[in-house]
Amino acid sequence: MRILLLDDDPFMLAMLGDVLEEVDGDIDVRSERDARAALQALGKHRPELLICDLSMPEMDGIEFLRLTAESDFRGGVVLLSGMDQRILQAAEMLAMAQGLTILGACSKPLAAEELGDLVALARGLRQRPDRQH
Repeated sequence: MRILLLDDDPFMLAMLGDVLEEVDGDIDVRSERDARAALQALGKHRPELLICDLSMPEMDGIEFLRLTAESDFRGGVVLLSGMDQRILQAAEMLAMAQGLTILGACSKPLAAEELGDLVALARGLRQRPDRQH
């Protein structure tokens, strides 16, 4: 499974990457700290799961998700934020309205068990016959 992590915090990226390696060794994780680089990685890396922070400099997570939807991304998306739960829910609704498949909208820090459950959801999503990758 190919996973793309987007967060401007290098510590958070390292922590998520470490947890993902422990959750399931059969993954290919790509980490980006910049939303523009992550948009390029969507085309090159072709992730099946995108884990995206909402609060980033230059291009916030909402704008990134809009552009991700425009690029016809068909994988699962997990939203992460240290912000208020209402903001997270609003972002989830916006992303779903744009056609993205939101698997979760989670507060930071994300627990290892919760991350494992989200990876399992993404695996189930990619195995559905109506999905094209």
